[in-house]
Amino acid sequence: MPFALIGFFLATATYEFKWISLLYVVLCMLFARSAAMAFNRYIDRDIDLENPRTATVREIPNGTISAKNALLFVILNSLLFFATTSFLNSLCFVLSPLALLIILGYSYTKRFTALCHLVLGLGLSLAPLGAYLAVSGKFDFLPILFSVAVLFWVSGFDIIYALQDEEFDKAQKLHSIPVLIGTKKAMQLSNFLHFGTTLALVFAGIKGEFDFYYWIGFCIFSTLLLYQHTLVKENDLEKVNLAFFTTNGIASVIFSAFVIADIVLKHLCPI
Repeated sequence: MPFALIGFFLATATYEFKWISLLYVVLCMLFARSAAMAFNRYIDRDIDLENPRTATVREIPNGTISAKNALLFVILNSLLFFATTSFLNSLCFVLSPLALLIILGYSYTKRFTALCHLVLGLGLSLAPLGAYLAVSGKFDFLPILFSVAVLFWVSGFDIIYALQDEEFDKAQKLHSIPVLIGTKKAMQLSNFLHFGTTLALVFAGIKGEFDFYYWIGFCIFSTLLLYQHTLVKENDLEKVNLAFFTTNGIASVIFSAFVIADIVLKHLCPI
């Protein structure tokens, strides 16, 4: 959501700001994410039941939600997503099945490729570009740079998250980067991807001719990204959830707030 809002406000720097468009973008994100999360739980329900880490906390294995109801929830949110994109513009509506295919299809990928982390990153990287398209109705290079940053960012921290299930995935013949190259090299690859994130954001900052607030947000985001990697050690994964959920959540919210402030002050409220 934070990067989707960046994409939205990027577009409003050139195109007209409309509250209704912002509402539709937020709803699209809500429906798409809900469909993707529920579909992942539905598709992985048997795997989650076997995995000691997820057997008692995931909703379908522990009996909180039935598989049938989860699937109905996926269908409902998918239909709502399609309907909402139709209120934006024709391009968003035409591309909506492709977007949903990517974010739902991710759940299958660990069954046949270690590149599943990149597919997840690709799915979430659609957020800033999609929100930009919702306002502009056309592609532009700057939101693509933010999408590239999200692609590398999400892929990198999903590799860290997958370290918890390395042995389980091997036993179940599931695919992941840690299974393919081991813990140490997987962490090195995550570092490399997050370095790519910072580069993409630097290029975005230069391309967008952002001012002071953007670079403050960038410094905070990059520092938290670096901090995330100090929490996880090759032989100590106890703080993976802190790195994966808390740190990334805080980093993205702070960064988006500074970027949006930069855009609003520079373009929407010129002195």
